[in-house]
Parts: sequence; C-alpha cells; structure tokens
Amino acid sequence: MNPFQSVYELIGEEKIQQLTFHFYQEVEKNEALRKLYPEKDLKPAERRLFLFLLQVFGGPQTYSEERGHPRLRLRHMQWAIDPDLRDHWLNSMFSALDNLNLDPNVKELMMGYFIKVANHMINQE
Repeated sequence: MNPFQSVYELIGEEKIQQLTFHFYQEVEKNEALRKLYPEKDLKPAERRLFLFLLQVFGGPQTYSEERGHPRLRLRHMQWAIDPDLRDHWLNSMFSALDNLNLDPNVKELMMGYFIKVANHMINQE
C-alpha cells in the first residue's frame, strides 16, 4: 500500500469533497487554470477530481469503475503544462488545503502527493 492511501481513513470522504470544492473555487479565480475548462459548469470536473482523489487516497474505486485506469499524464497531454501552469495548479490546491482543518502530518502527506503528481504532469519546458 502506498502511504497516500491512508489519507481517506484519516480524514474521510467529506474532507476530500470539501477539498475539491475549494480547489474549483480557486480555479474559477485563476485565469491560467480557468481557460483549461471551456465549459461554464465546473461541477463535472469537480466530480471527476473528487472520485479520483477518493481512490488515490484509499477510498472507493468509483473513478476506475466509471472511467477506467486514471492514466493521469496521458489524459492531460492535450494541454501544454509547463512549470508555471504547474505552479498555478499547486497554489490553487494548497489554498484549497488551507481551507480544511487538517492534522499537519496529513496535510504534509497530501501536499507531498500533489507536488509529486504536479511535477510528473509537466510536458513542456
């Protein structure tokens, strides 16, 4: 088991739901991120992220059941992701995390996961 899979047990589904809600509030305010979503309604994207994070952090496997293997990098290849865009994403996610009252160790674990994934998503220099 990877260390991130304990997060679901530690914080529960509701906190992951709150995280995705706050993240997409940040996306709405961030022009660099918002332009990645041509649709007006971000709720479908929010739901996908919620299901993905539930699975990654040790919860139900609904994301894979509905969408197949995450193939995260492949699914995001259509966008030019450079270090600046990564930083916009990470800053938005960290702001969303700041809205939750998490144990510092859990927050650090989650931040480590997000940094690792965000760095992996870079496909442009």
